Amino acid sequence: MPATRTARLPRAAGPDERSGPDTCGYCGDIDPRAAVERTGLSLPDDLTLNDWCRIGDRLLAVSDASCWWVGDWLVFGCEKYPDRYKRAIAGTSLDYQTLRNYAWVARAFPPSRRRDTLTFQHHMEVTKLRPAEQDHWLDFAVRLKWSRNELRRQLRASAETSGGEEQDAGISLQLDLSRERYLRWERAAQLDHAELQDWIVEVLDGVVCAAREAPRLPSGEQPAERI
Repeated sequence: MPATRTARLPRAAGPDERSGPDTCGYCGDIDPRAAVERTGLSLPDDLTLNDWCRIGDRLLAVSDASCWWVGDWLVFGCEKYPDRYKRAIAGTSLDYQTLRNYAWVARAFPPSRRRDTLTFQHHMEVTKLRPAEQDHWLDFAVRLKWSRNELRRQLRASAETSGGEEQDAGISLQLDLSRERYLRWERAAQLDHAELQDWIVEVLDGVVCAAREAPRLPSGEQPAERI
């Protein structure tokens, strides 16, 4: 019987196993005096305020870029290994919905349409719009230097204005949650720098859009689960 092979995610090398410089250019460019490790960052006592601010900007850029990296990684795995990739991502530290959101945004914005002066969260705000509208709002955000929250406010104001008298008053939805689930959702919203209500709406919109993109299969055929 031929031997079978199981795909596994690469294990992070320990300090004694690494040879040569860090291959992640973003990490290596943070600052030559900053000791970057998997579980911490060490800075020298004589670091100036300007250098500290510059390092912070670089760290935030790495954090934002990693959302795109993970999203592109997921999309690649979904397309290349549709029957095996979900098992591989089960060992990651992020929950399934977070990964799904990353893949949703990465799939909606190919690299040529991404604005490198805006954050991943800016792009997520407009993902549910049509491509032309996405570009319209992202161009405004670039030109006027809007924060993610300002872009969100402008989108809401535009929706209210364009709706006019035909805009309905909306529907209130009450959820009965356990305290544990509420705290878990609240923490996830805080990590995304969003209000809980806005975060819930974003997550549900992502699920709906992903479901619409899924190909329709003949009756009786089970689809492969997709992030």
